Amino acid sequence: MSAAAPTRPAQDLTVSIGQHSAAGRKTANQDFHGILVPPQPGLGRKGIAAALADGISTSAAGAAASETAVKSFLGDYYATPDTWSVKSSALQVIAAANSWLYAQTRRGRDPNDADRGYVTTFDALVLKAATAHLFHVGDGRIWRVAGRSLEQLTEDHRVVVSAAESYLGRALGANGRVDIDYLMLGIERGDVFVLTTDGIHEHVRPRDMAAAIAAAGDLDAAARAIVEAALAAGSPDNLTIQILRVESVPEGEPADLLGGIDGLDPAPLLDPPAEFDGYRLLRTLHSGPRSRVYLAEDPAAGARVALKVLSHDLRDDPAQRRRFVMEEWIARRIDSPHVLKAHPQTRRRSHLYTVMRYVEGQTLTQWMRDHAAPELEVVRGLVEQLARGVQAFHRREMVHQDLRPDNVLIDAAGTVQVIDFGATKVAGVIEGDPRIDTADILGTVQYTAPECFLGERSTAASDVFSVGVIAYQMLTGRLPYGDAVPRAQTASAQRKLRYASALTVRPLLPVWIDGALRKAVHPNPQRRYQALSEFVHDLRHPNPAFTGARRSPLLERDPLLFWRLLSLVLLIAVLTLAAVLIARTPR
Repeated sequence: MSAAAPTRPAQDLTVSIGQHSAAGRKTANQDFHGILVPPQPGLGRKGIAAALADGISTSAAGAAASETAVKSFLGDYYATPDTWSVKSSALQVIAAANSWLYAQTRRGRDPNDADRGYVTTFDALVLKAATAHLFHVGDGRIWRVAGRSLEQLTEDHRVVVSAAESYLGRALGANGRVDIDYLMLGIERGDVFVLTTDGIHEHVRPRDMAAAIAAAGDLDAAARAIVEAALAAGSPDNLTIQILRVESVPEGEPADLLGGIDGLDPAPLLDPPAEFDGYRLLRTLHSGPRSRVYLAEDPAAGARVALKVLSHDLRDDPAQRRRFVMEEWIARRIDSPHVLKAHPQTRRRSHLYTVMRYVEGQTLTQWMRDHAAPELEVVRGLVEQLARGVQAFHRREMVHQDLRPDNVLIDAAGTVQVIDFGATKVAGVIEGDPRIDTADILGTVQYTAPECFLGERSTAASDVFSVGVIAYQMLTGRLPYGDAVPRAQTASAQRKLRYASALTVRPLLPVWIDGALRKAVHPNPQRRYQALSEFVHDLRHPNPAFTGARRSPLLERDPLLFWRLLSLVLLIAVLTLAAVLIARTPR
Protein backbone atom coordinates (compact mmCIF):
# COMPACT_ATOMS: atom_id res chain seq x y z
CA MET A 1 0.00 0.00 0.00
CA SER A 2 1.35 3.42 -0.91
CA ALA A 3 1.49 5.58 2.21
CA ALA A 4 2.06 9.27 1.92
CA ALA A 5 2.82 10.45 5.44
CA PRO A 6 0.15 12.74 6.92
CA THR A 7 0.82 16.43 7.05
CA ARG A 8 3.09 17.28 9.95
CA PRO A 9 4.92 20.38 11.12
CA ALA A 10 7.80 21.48 8.91
CA GLN A 11 10.39 20.22 11.40
CA ASP A 12 9.33 16.56 10.88
CA LEU A 13 10.81 14.11 8.41
CA THR A 14 8.08 12.82 6.04
CA VAL A 15 8.22 10.17 3.32
CA SER A 16 6.03 8.48 0.72
CA ILE A 17 6.28 4.71 0.55
CA GLY A 18 5.70 2.01 -2.04
CA GLN A 19 6.50 -1.68 -1.76
CA HIS A 20 5.57 -5.01 -3.33
CA SER A 21 6.64 -8.64 -2.90
CA ALA A 22 5.77 -11.80 -4.82
CA ALA A 23 6.81 -15.47 -4.81
CA GLY A 24 7.14 -15.30 -8.60
CA ARG A 25 7.71 -18.71 -10.17
CA LYS A 26 8.47 -20.33 -6.80
CA THR A 27 5.90 -22.01 -4.59
CA ALA A 28 6.91 -20.03 -1.48
CA ASN A 29 8.14 -16.49 -0.88
CA GLN A 30 11.24 -16.50 1.30
CA ASP A 31 11.64 -12.72 1.11
CA PHE A 32 10.40 -10.55 3.95
CA HIS A 33 10.17 -6.76 4.23
CA GLY A 34 8.78 -3.97 6.40
CA ILE A 35 8.82 -0.22 6.99
CA LEU A 36 8.04 1.57 10.23
CA VAL A 37 7.21 5.28 10.50
CA PRO A 38 6.74 6.02 14.23
CA PRO A 39 4.85 9.01 15.60
CA GLN A 40 6.65 11.71 17.54
CA PRO A 41 8.67 11.66 19.69
CA GLY A 42 9.99 8.36 18.28
CA LEU A 43 10.26 9.85 14.80
CA GLY A 44 12.66 12.54 15.99
CA ARG A 45 14.62 10.26 18.28
CA LYS A 46 14.98 7.12 16.13
CA GLY A 47 13.81 8.02 12.61
CA ILE A 48 12.09 5.94 9.91
CA ALA A 49 13.30 2.36 9.33
CA ALA A 50 12.94 0.08 6.32
CA ALA A 51 14.27 -3.49 6.23
CA LEU A 52 14.44 -6.18 3.55
CA ALA A 53 15.70 -9.78 3.79
CA ASP A 54 16.00 -12.69 1.34
CA GLY A 55 16.28 -16.15 2.90
CA ILE A 56 18.57 -18.53 1.02
CA SER A 57 16.67 -20.82 -1.35
CA THR A 58 18.64 -23.98 -0.43
CA SER A 59 17.22 -24.01 3.08
CA ALA A 60 13.70 -24.74 4.26
CA ALA A 61 14.39 -22.28 7.09
CA GLY A 62 15.11 -19.40 4.71
CA ALA A 63 11.66 -17.85 5.09
CA ALA A 64 11.82 -18.05 8.89
CA ALA A 65 15.28 -16.48 8.83
CA SER A 66 14.26 -13.51 6.67
CA GLU A 67 11.10 -12.88 8.71
CA THR A 68 13.03 -13.04 11.98
CA ALA A 69 15.70 -10.66 10.71
CA VAL A 70 13.22 -7.98 9.60
CA LYS A 71 10.82 -8.27 12.53
CA SER A 72 13.59 -8.27 15.14
CA PHE A 73 15.23 -5.24 13.55
CA LEU A 74 12.05 -3.16 13.32
CA GLY A 75 11.03 -4.15 16.84
CA ASP A 76 14.33 -4.04 18.68
CA TYR A 77 15.82 -0.98 16.98
CA TYR A 78 13.09 1.22 18.43
CA ALA A 79 13.59 -0.37 21.85
CA THR A 80 17.23 0.74 22.07
CA PRO A 81 17.97 3.80 24.22
CA ASP A 82 17.10 7.14 22.63
CA THR A 83 20.59 8.31 23.47
CA TRP A 84 22.33 5.73 21.25
CA SER A 85 23.39 6.67 17.74
CA VAL A 86 21.62 5.02 14.81
CA LYS A 87 24.78 3.11 13.95
CA SER A 88 25.29 1.68 17.44
CA SER A 89 21.61 0.83 17.87
CA ALA A 90 21.27 -0.90 14.50
CA LEU A 91 24.54 -2.82 14.68
CA GLN A 92 23.75 -4.18 18.14
CA VAL A 93 20.28 -5.27 17.05
CA ILE A 94 21.59 -6.89 13.85
CA ALA A 95 24.36 -8.67 15.78
CA ALA A 96 21.78 -10.07 18.21
CA ALA A 97 19.62 -11.33 15.34
CA ASN A 98 22.66 -12.94 13.71
CA SER A 99 23.57 -14.73 16.94
CA TRP A 100 20.04 -16.10 17.30
CA LEU A 101 19.88 -17.29 13.68
CA TYR A 102 23.28 -18.94 13.93
CA ALA A 103 22.29 -20.67 17.16
CA GLN A 104 19.15 -22.05 15.47
CA THR A 105 21.29 -23.47 12.67
CA ARG A 106 23.62 -25.11 15.19
CA ARG A 107 20.64 -26.74 16.88
CA GLY A 108 19.25 -28.06 13.59
CA ARG A 109 19.73 -31.27 11.66
CA ASP A 110 22.75 -29.99 9.76
CA PRO A 111 24.61 -27.79 12.25
CA ASN A 112 27.67 -27.44 10.02
CA ASP A 113 25.84 -26.79 6.75
CA ALA A 114 24.96 -23.10 6.40
CA ASP A 115 23.17 -23.83 3.11
CA ARG A 116 20.46 -25.59 5.13
CA GLY A 117 20.41 -23.23 8.06
CA TYR A 118 18.74 -20.03 9.17
CA VAL A 119 20.61 -17.85 6.71
CA THR A 120 19.41 -14.67 4.99
CA THR A 121 20.60 -11.53 3.29
CA PHE A 122 19.70 -8.30 5.07
CA ASP A 123 19.42 -4.63 4.14
CA ALA A 124 18.15 -1.79 6.32
CA LEU A 125 17.70 1.91 5.66
CA VAL A 126 17.18 4.33 8.54
CA LEU A 127 16.25 7.93 7.77
CA LYS A 128 16.78 10.22 10.74
CA ALA A 129 16.63 14.02 10.55
CA ALA A 130 18.63 14.93 7.42
CA THR A 131 20.71 11.74 7.30
CA ALA A 132 20.36 8.27 5.76
CA HIS A 133 22.01 5.29 7.46
CA LEU A 134 22.50 2.12 5.38
CA PHE A 135 23.21 -1.38 6.76
CA HIS A 136 23.96 -4.22 4.36
CA VAL A 137 25.01 -7.85 4.23
CA GLY A 138 24.44 -10.24 1.35
CA ASP A 139 23.36 -9.58 -2.24
CA GLY A 140 20.29 -7.44 -1.72
CA ARG A 141 20.82 -3.85 -2.81
CA ILE A 142 20.05 -0.32 -1.70
CA TRP A 143 19.89 2.31 -4.44
CA ARG A 144 19.22 6.01 -4.80
CA VAL A 145 17.61 7.57 -7.85
CA ALA A 146 20.23 9.60 -9.69
CA GLY A 147 18.89 11.42 -12.73
CA ARG A 148 17.40 8.86 -15.10
CA SER A 149 18.97 5.83 -13.43
CA LEU A 150 19.78 4.35 -10.04
CA GLU A 151 23.00 4.71 -8.09
CA GLN A 152 23.93 1.50 -6.27
CA LEU A 153 24.90 2.36 -2.69
CA THR A 154 25.80 -1.16 -1.49
CA GLU A 155 28.27 -3.78 -2.67
CA ASP A 156 27.16 -7.36 -3.32
CA HIS A 157 28.68 -9.94 -0.97
CA ARG A 158 28.58 -12.68 -3.58
CA VAL A 159 31.63 -14.72 -4.53
CA VAL A 160 31.64 -15.71 -8.21
CA VAL A 161 33.33 -19.07 -8.87
CA SER A 162 32.39 -19.31 -12.54
CA ALA A 163 29.74 -18.11 -14.97
CA ALA A 164 27.46 -20.84 -13.64
CA GLU A 165 28.41 -20.93 -9.95
CA SER A 166 28.49 -18.34 -7.15
CA TYR A 167 27.73 -18.22 -3.46
CA LEU A 168 27.08 -15.68 -0.69
CA GLY A 169 30.29 -14.53 0.92
CA ARG A 170 28.45 -12.93 3.83
CA ALA A 171 24.95 -13.33 5.26
CA LEU A 172 23.08 -13.23 8.55
CA GLY A 173 23.14 -16.56 10.39
CA ALA A 174 26.03 -18.06 8.42
CA ASN A 175 28.59 -17.53 11.22
CA GLY A 176 28.65 -16.60 14.88
CA ARG A 177 29.80 -13.10 13.99
CA VAL A 178 28.89 -11.04 10.95
CA ASP A 179 30.53 -8.03 9.30
CA ILE A 180 27.89 -5.43 8.37
CA ASP A 181 28.59 -2.74 5.78
CA TYR A 182 27.58 0.73 6.99
CA LEU A 183 27.17 3.95 5.04
CA MET A 184 25.93 7.37 6.17
CA LEU A 185 24.95 10.15 3.77
CA GLY A 186 22.94 13.34 3.79
CA ILE A 187 19.43 13.52 2.34
CA GLU A 188 17.35 16.24 0.71
CA ARG A 189 13.72 16.69 -0.16
CA GLY A 190 12.92 14.64 -3.27
CA ASP A 191 15.54 11.94 -2.70
CA VAL A 192 14.26 8.47 -3.63
CA PHE A 193 15.73 5.31 -2.09
CA VAL A 194 15.08 1.81 -3.48
CA LEU A 195 15.70 -1.57 -1.79
CA THR A 196 15.62 -4.73 -3.95
CA THR A 197 16.27 -8.46 -3.72
CA ASP A 198 18.26 -10.19 -6.47
CA GLY A 199 15.08 -11.46 -8.11
CA ILE A 200 14.49 -7.83 -9.10
CA HIS A 201 17.83 -6.25 -9.87
CA GLU A 202 19.27 -9.21 -11.79
CA HIS A 203 16.46 -8.86 -14.34
CA VAL A 204 15.49 -5.17 -14.47
CA ARG A 205 17.97 -2.50 -15.49
CA PRO A 206 18.51 0.41 -13.07
CA ARG A 207 17.39 2.96 -15.64
CA ASP A 208 14.17 1.00 -16.25
CA MET A 209 13.43 0.99 -12.52
CA ALA A 210 14.05 4.74 -12.36
CA ALA A 211 11.74 5.27 -15.35
CA ALA A 212 8.98 3.18 -13.73
CA ILE A 213 9.23 5.20 -10.53
CA ALA A 214 9.06 8.49 -12.43
CA ALA A 215 6.11 7.39 -14.58
CA ALA A 216 3.89 5.79 -11.97
CA GLY A 217 1.10 7.70 -10.28
CA ASP A 218 2.09 6.39 -6.86
CA LEU A 219 5.00 4.42 -5.46
CA ASP A 220 2.98 1.24 -4.88
CA ALA A 221 2.10 1.20 -8.55
CA ALA A 222 5.77 1.68 -9.41
CA ALA A 223 6.76 -1.22 -7.15
CA ARG A 224 4.19 -3.54 -8.78
CA ALA A 225 5.30 -2.48 -12.27
CA ILE A 226 8.93 -3.27 -11.49
CA VAL A 227 8.04 -6.71 -10.08
CA GLU A 228 5.99 -7.48 -13.21
CA ALA A 229 8.88 -6.34 -15.41
CA ALA A 230 11.26 -8.73 -13.61
CA LEU A 231 8.82 -11.62 -14.08
CA ALA A 232 8.43 -10.77 -17.74
CA ALA A 233 12.21 -10.77 -18.09
CA GLY A 234 12.30 -14.37 -16.80
CA SER A 235 13.21 -13.92 -13.11
CA PRO A 236 13.00 -17.37 -11.46
CA ASP A 237 13.35 -16.04 -7.90
CA ASN A 238 11.21 -14.33 -5.27
CA LEU A 239 10.82 -10.62 -5.98
CA THR A 240 10.66 -7.78 -3.45
CA ILE A 241 11.12 -4.02 -3.80
CA GLN A 242 10.70 -1.08 -1.43
CA ILE A 243 10.65 2.59 -2.48
CA LEU A 244 10.91 5.59 -0.14
CA ARG A 245 10.67 9.17 -1.38
CA VAL A 246 11.68 11.97 1.02
CA GLU A 247 8.89 14.57 1.06
CA SER A 248 10.28 16.89 3.74
CA VAL A 249 13.44 17.16 5.81
CA PRO A 250 13.56 18.65 9.32
CA GLU A 251 14.50 22.30 9.48
CA GLY A 252 15.16 24.67 12.36
CA GLU A 253 15.28 23.42 15.93
CA PRO A 254 15.42 19.74 16.89
CA ALA A 255 12.28 17.92 17.88
CA ASP A 256 10.89 18.71 21.31
CA LEU A 257 12.65 16.57 23.88
CA LEU A 258 10.50 17.16 26.93
CA GLY A 259 6.96 17.13 25.66
CA GLY A 260 6.60 20.81 24.86
CA ILE A 261 8.65 22.68 27.44
CA ASP A 262 11.35 23.57 24.91
CA GLY A 263 9.01 26.23 23.50
CA LEU A 264 8.19 27.82 26.86
CA ASP A 265 9.61 31.10 28.12
CA PRO A 266 12.35 30.67 30.73
CA ALA A 267 11.15 30.80 34.32
CA PRO A 268 11.70 34.12 36.10
CA LEU A 269 14.26 34.53 38.87
CA LEU A 270 12.41 34.45 42.17
CA ASP A 271 13.16 35.42 45.77
CA PRO A 272 12.23 32.64 48.24
CA PRO A 273 10.01 32.04 50.01
CA ALA A 274 7.62 32.01 47.06
CA GLU A 275 5.03 29.88 45.25
CA PHE A 276 5.72 28.85 41.66
CA ASP A 277 3.85 26.35 39.44
CA GLY A 278 2.63 24.48 42.52
CA TYR A 279 6.07 24.33 44.14
CA ARG A 280 7.04 26.08 47.37
CA LEU A 281 10.44 27.68 46.97
CA LEU A 282 12.22 27.57 50.35
CA ARG A 283 15.70 28.98 49.71
CA THR A 284 18.40 29.43 47.10
CA LEU A 285 20.88 26.54 46.94
CA HIS A 286 23.14 27.94 44.23
CA SER A 287 23.40 31.03 42.09
CA GLY A 288 25.90 31.11 39.26
CA PRO A 289 26.48 32.58 35.81
CA ARG A 290 24.51 29.81 34.07
CA SER A 291 21.65 29.06 36.44
CA ARG A 292 20.03 29.48 39.80
CA VAL A 293 18.93 26.47 41.87
CA TYR A 294 16.24 26.58 44.55
CA LEU A 295 15.35 24.15 47.29
CA ALA A 296 11.63 23.63 46.86
CA GLU A 297 8.79 21.45 48.09
CA ASP A 298 6.33 19.57 45.90
CA PRO A 299 3.26 19.35 48.15
CA ALA A 300 1.52 16.93 45.80
CA ALA A 301 4.37 14.42 46.04
CA GLY A 302 5.40 15.27 49.59
CA ALA A 303 9.02 15.61 48.52
CA ARG A 304 11.78 18.19 48.43
CA VAL A 305 13.24 18.98 45.02
CA ALA A 306 15.94 21.08 43.38
CA LEU A 307 14.30 23.48 40.93
CA LYS A 308 16.69 25.07 38.42
CA VAL A 309 16.10 28.12 36.21
CA LEU A 310 18.29 29.75 33.58
CA SER A 311 20.18 32.91 34.44
CA HIS A 312 19.10 36.21 32.87
CA ASP A 313 22.22 36.33 30.69
CA LEU A 314 21.49 32.98 28.97
CA ARG A 315 17.72 32.92 28.57
CA ASP A 316 17.88 34.41 25.05
CA ASP A 317 20.64 32.05 23.86
CA PRO A 318 19.04 29.20 21.80
CA ALA A 319 22.03 26.86 22.33
CA GLN A 320 21.93 27.33 26.11
CA ARG A 321 18.17 26.76 26.15
CA ARG A 322 18.60 23.51 24.21
CA ARG A 323 21.25 22.29 26.65
CA PHE A 324 19.09 23.30 29.59
CA VAL A 325 16.18 21.24 28.24
CA MET A 326 18.53 18.32 27.64
CA GLU A 327 19.60 18.16 31.27
CA GLU A 328 16.33 16.81 32.63
CA TRP A 329 15.80 14.66 29.52
CA ILE A 330 19.15 12.99 30.20
CA ALA A 331 18.33 12.43 33.87
CA ARG A 332 15.16 10.57 32.90
CA ARG A 333 17.11 8.20 30.67
CA ILE A 334 19.83 7.09 33.09
CA ASP A 335 18.95 4.66 35.84
CA SER A 336 21.84 4.51 38.28
CA PRO A 337 22.08 5.09 42.04
CA HIS A 338 25.15 7.18 41.26
CA VAL A 339 23.45 9.64 38.90
CA LEU A 340 21.05 12.33 40.09
CA LYS A 341 17.47 11.52 39.11
CA ALA A 342 14.77 13.79 37.74
CA HIS A 343 11.70 14.42 39.88
CA PRO A 344 8.51 12.86 38.43
CA GLN A 345 6.58 15.46 36.42
CA THR A 346 2.86 15.24 37.13
CA ARG A 347 1.53 18.64 36.02
CA ARG A 348 1.88 21.00 33.10
CA ARG A 349 4.59 23.65 33.29
CA SER A 350 4.01 27.32 32.60
CA HIS A 351 7.70 28.13 32.07
CA LEU A 352 10.98 26.52 31.16
CA TYR A 353 12.76 25.06 34.21
CA THR A 354 14.02 21.67 35.41
CA VAL A 355 13.15 19.74 38.55
CA MET A 356 15.52 17.17 40.04
CA ARG A 357 15.43 15.15 43.22
CA TYR A 358 17.00 16.94 46.18
CA VAL A 359 19.99 15.19 47.77
CA GLU A 360 20.90 16.11 51.34
CA GLY A 361 24.68 16.05 51.45
CA GLN A 362 27.83 17.87 50.40
CA THR A 363 29.83 18.31 47.22
CA LEU A 364 33.12 16.51 46.77
CA THR A 365 34.78 19.94 46.91
CA GLN A 366 33.57 20.42 50.49
CA TRP A 367 34.41 16.81 51.36
CA MET A 368 38.03 17.36 50.26
CA ARG A 369 38.23 20.47 52.45
CA ASP A 370 37.10 18.35 55.39
CA HIS A 371 39.44 15.46 54.55
CA ALA A 372 42.83 16.91 53.66
CA ALA A 373 44.66 13.55 53.76
CA PRO A 374 42.10 10.77 53.29
CA GLU A 375 42.99 7.09 53.55
CA LEU A 376 43.62 5.33 50.26
CA GLU A 377 40.78 2.88 50.88
CA VAL A 378 38.29 5.72 51.39
CA VAL A 379 39.39 7.34 48.13
CA ARG A 380 39.09 4.01 46.32
CA GLY A 381 35.50 3.63 47.49
CA LEU A 382 34.49 7.12 46.37
CA VAL A 383 36.23 6.79 43.00
CA GLU A 384 34.54 3.42 42.38
CA GLN A 385 31.11 4.97 42.97
CA LEU A 386 31.95 7.96 40.78
CA ALA A 387 33.13 5.61 38.03
CA ARG A 388 29.89 3.62 38.17
CA GLY A 389 27.92 6.82 37.71
CA VAL A 390 30.03 7.94 34.75
CA GLN A 391 29.87 4.47 33.21
CA ALA A 392 26.07 4.76 33.22
CA PHE A 393 26.53 7.74 30.86
CA HIS A 394 28.97 5.89 28.64
CA ARG A 395 26.71 2.84 28.28
CA ARG A 396 24.12 5.14 26.73
CA GLU A 397 26.65 6.85 24.46
CA MET A 398 26.81 10.01 26.53
CA VAL A 399 29.92 11.95 27.53
CA HIS A 400 29.42 14.07 30.66
CA GLN A 401 32.10 16.64 29.71
CA ASP A 402 31.97 18.54 33.03
CA LEU A 403 33.17 16.14 35.71
CA ARG A 404 34.61 18.12 38.63
CA PRO A 405 34.33 18.00 42.44
CA ASP A 406 31.51 20.56 42.44
CA ASN A 407 29.47 18.22 40.24
CA VAL A 408 29.83 15.24 42.57
CA LEU A 409 27.48 14.93 45.56
CA ILE A 410 28.00 12.71 48.59
CA ASP A 411 24.85 12.11 50.62
CA ALA A 412 24.57 11.40 54.33
CA ALA A 413 24.88 7.65 53.69
CA GLY A 414 28.11 8.13 51.72
CA THR A 415 26.57 7.48 48.31
CA VAL A 416 28.21 9.36 45.45
CA GLN A 417 26.02 10.91 42.75
CA VAL A 418 27.02 12.69 39.54
CA ILE A 419 25.05 15.90 38.91
CA ASP A 420 24.77 18.75 36.37
CA PHE A 421 24.25 17.39 32.84
CA GLY A 422 24.19 20.75 31.07
CA ALA A 423 27.39 19.99 29.14
CA THR A 424 26.62 16.33 28.40
CA LYS A 425 27.06 15.16 24.80
CA VAL A 426 24.46 12.63 23.58
CA ALA A 427 25.30 10.73 20.40
CA GLY A 428 21.70 10.01 19.41
CA VAL A 429 20.61 13.64 19.82
CA ILE A 430 23.62 14.99 17.89
CA GLU A 431 22.45 12.95 14.88
CA GLY A 432 19.16 14.83 15.01
CA ASP A 433 20.83 18.25 15.34
CA PRO A 434 24.63 18.29 14.79
CA ARG A 435 24.73 21.94 15.91
CA ILE A 436 24.38 20.73 19.48
CA ASP A 437 27.82 19.10 19.22
CA THR A 438 30.48 21.79 19.32
CA ALA A 439 34.19 21.73 20.03
CA ASP A 440 33.76 24.43 22.66
CA ILE A 441 35.19 23.80 26.13
CA LEU A 442 32.01 23.20 28.12
CA GLY A 443 33.53 21.93 31.35
CA THR A 444 35.85 23.45 33.94
CA VAL A 445 39.29 23.79 32.36
CA GLN A 446 41.26 22.28 35.25
CA TYR A 447 39.44 18.97 34.73
CA THR A 448 39.06 19.08 30.93
CA ALA A 449 41.05 16.57 28.88
CA PRO A 450 43.97 17.99 26.85
CA GLU A 451 42.57 16.87 23.49
CA CYS A 452 39.60 19.21 23.95
CA PHE A 453 41.99 22.19 23.91
CA LEU A 454 43.09 21.04 20.44
CA GLY A 455 39.54 21.33 19.15
CA GLU A 456 38.92 17.57 19.18
CA ARG A 457 35.55 16.12 20.13
CA SER A 458 35.32 14.75 23.64
CA THR A 459 34.97 10.99 24.09
CA ALA A 460 34.57 8.57 26.98
CA ALA A 461 38.36 8.76 27.37
CA SER A 462 37.93 12.49 28.06
CA ASP A 463 35.73 11.64 31.03
CA VAL A 464 38.35 9.12 32.17
CA PHE A 465 40.86 11.99 32.31
CA SER A 466 38.50 14.05 34.48
CA VAL A 467 37.90 11.17 36.90
CA GLY A 468 41.65 10.59 37.09
CA VAL A 469 42.28 14.23 37.95
CA ILE A 470 39.62 14.08 40.67
CA ALA A 471 41.16 10.91 42.15
CA TYR A 472 44.62 12.49 42.08
CA GLN A 473 43.32 15.63 43.77
CA MET A 474 41.55 13.63 46.48
CA LEU A 475 44.84 11.93 47.37
CA THR A 476 47.20 14.88 47.05
CA GLY A 477 45.18 18.10 47.20
CA ARG A 478 46.85 19.11 43.93
CA LEU A 479 46.40 18.77 40.15
CA PRO A 480 48.63 16.35 38.20
CA TYR A 481 49.84 19.05 35.79
CA GLY A 482 49.18 22.11 37.90
CA ASP A 483 47.64 24.80 35.71
CA ALA A 484 49.60 23.77 32.59
CA VAL A 485 46.91 21.80 30.69
CA PRO A 486 44.63 24.75 29.70
CA ARG A 487 47.68 26.62 28.43
CA ALA A 488 48.90 23.68 26.31
CA GLN A 489 46.79 24.30 23.23
CA THR A 490 49.05 22.73 20.60
CA ALA A 491 50.15 19.14 20.13
CA SER A 492 53.75 20.22 20.69
CA ALA A 493 52.90 21.94 23.99
CA GLN A 494 50.98 18.90 25.18
CA ARG A 495 53.94 16.61 24.52
CA LYS A 496 55.90 18.77 26.96
CA LEU A 497 53.40 18.29 29.80
CA ARG A 498 55.06 16.61 32.77
CA TYR A 499 53.11 14.58 35.27
CA ALA A 500 53.86 15.42 38.92
CA SER A 501 54.09 12.10 40.73
CA ALA A 502 51.62 11.72 43.58
CA LEU A 503 54.48 10.17 45.54
CA THR A 504 56.05 13.59 46.03
CA VAL A 505 53.08 14.46 48.27
CA ARG A 506 52.14 10.97 49.51
CA PRO A 507 55.44 8.99 49.56
CA LEU A 508 53.79 6.05 51.31
CA LEU A 509 51.41 5.42 48.41
CA PRO A 510 52.13 2.16 46.55
CA VAL A 511 54.04 2.90 43.36
CA TRP A 512 51.40 1.10 41.28
CA ILE A 513 48.71 3.49 42.53
CA ASP A 514 50.77 6.35 41.14
CA GLY A 515 51.12 4.40 37.89
CA ALA A 516 47.35 4.03 37.60
CA LEU A 517 46.84 7.74 38.21
CA ARG A 518 49.52 8.59 35.66
CA LYS A 519 47.82 6.47 32.98
CA ALA A 520 44.34 7.82 33.76
CA VAL A 521 45.49 11.41 33.18
CA HIS A 522 47.85 10.78 30.27
CA PRO A 523 47.74 13.73 27.81
CA ASN A 524 47.36 11.35 24.86
CA PRO A 525 43.87 9.81 24.92
CA GLN A 526 45.14 6.72 23.08
CA ARG A 527 47.53 5.99 25.97
CA ARG A 528 44.88 6.60 28.60
CA TYR A 529 42.50 4.01 30.05
CA GLN A 530 39.74 3.48 27.51
CA ALA A 531 37.26 2.35 30.16
CA LEU A 532 36.83 3.45 33.75
CA SER A 533 36.50 -0.18 34.83
CA GLU A 534 40.19 -0.66 33.96
CA PHE A 535 41.22 2.32 36.09
CA VAL A 536 39.12 1.16 39.04
CA HIS A 537 40.63 -2.34 38.77
CA ASP A 538 44.19 -0.98 38.79
CA LEU A 539 43.46 1.09 41.91
CA ARG A 540 42.93 -2.17 43.80
CA HIS A 541 45.22 -4.64 42.02
CA PRO A 542 48.94 -4.02 41.40
CA ASN A 543 49.49 -3.73 37.67
CA PRO A 544 52.90 -5.24 36.82
CA ALA A 545 53.38 -2.48 34.25
CA PHE A 546 53.48 0.08 37.08
CA THR A 547 55.87 -1.74 39.42
CA GLY A 548 59.58 -1.11 38.98
CA ALA A 549 62.94 -1.26 40.69
CA ARG A 550 62.60 2.20 42.21
CA ARG A 551 60.97 0.81 45.36
CA SER A 552 61.52 -2.39 47.26
CA PRO A 553 58.92 -5.18 47.34
CA LEU A 554 58.61 -4.65 51.11
CA LEU A 555 57.82 -0.97 50.56
CA GLU A 556 55.02 -1.97 48.16
CA ARG A 557 53.67 -4.69 50.46
CA ASP A 558 53.90 -2.85 53.79
CA PRO A 559 55.13 0.78 53.58
CA LEU A 560 54.76 1.35 57.35
CA LEU A 561 56.90 -1.67 58.22
CA PHE A 562 59.47 -0.59 55.61
CA TRP A 563 59.91 2.84 57.16
CA ARG A 564 60.00 1.40 60.70
CA LEU A 565 62.78 -1.00 59.71
CA LEU A 566 64.63 1.76 57.88
CA SER A 567 64.38 3.95 60.99
CA LEU A 568 65.69 1.08 63.11
CA VAL A 569 68.65 0.59 60.77
CA LEU A 570 69.43 4.30 60.87
CA LEU A 571 69.19 4.29 64.68
CA ILE A 572 71.59 1.35 64.89
CA ALA A 573 73.96 3.12 62.51
CA VAL A 574 73.85 6.28 64.60
CA LEU A 575 74.45 4.39 67.85
CA THR A 576 77.31 2.45 66.26
CA LEU A 577 78.91 5.63 64.97
CA ALA A 578 78.54 7.25 68.41
CA ALA A 579 80.16 4.27 70.08
CA VAL A 580 83.10 4.43 67.71
CA LEU A 581 83.57 8.13 68.34
CA ILE A 582 83.43 7.59 72.10
CA ALA A 583 85.98 4.80 71.88
CA ARG A 584 88.38 7.01 69.95
CA THR A 585 88.02 9.97 72.25
CA PRO A 586 91.17 10.36 74.49
CA ARG A 587 90.52 10.02 78.17
